[in-house]
Amino acid sequence: MLENLTSTCEAAGCERSLDDDALMLTLRTEAGERRAYECACGAVTVTVARS
Repeated sequence: MLENLTSTCEAAGCERSLDDDALMLTLRTEAGERRAYECACGAVTVTVARS
């Protein structure tokens, strides 16, 4: 189920899909994984997934 989720830019009026090409940084901690995506529009979106 979770493998079907996608990240989407939340900048006003953008809503582009954020795929691995937009992935700029991944940080893994005991609390989970954080991913930072940079969209073509210049906005940065951070996602958090708990382990």
